[in-house]
Amino acid sequence: MNEPEPVSNPAETAGLGYEQARDQLIEVVRGLEAGGLSLEESLALWEKGEQLAKLCERHLEGARERIETALASVENDTEDASADTTGRTGNGQ
Repeated sequence: MNEPEPVSNPAETAGLGYEQARDQLIEVVRGLEAGGLSLEESLALWEKGEQLAKLCERHLEGARERIETALASVENDTEDASADTTGRTGNGQ
């Protein structure tokens, strides 16, 4: 099995995209579940997993914010269009 190399510096994971971080996190979990590592190796792998999990959470939060912004924009556009239509109908009477 190819064991993932522990990361001691969070900056090394910072540039990863969501999919890359998720894939590395899966490998970390597999390595921990397989066992056979020394305590030091297990701790280093656990720390790497924590860094990767936090990075995935940040990516997901950013995606969530983008979706919420897009939905709010659509809602605002719909409200503006309704207000325009209502305003024209009211002025025409």
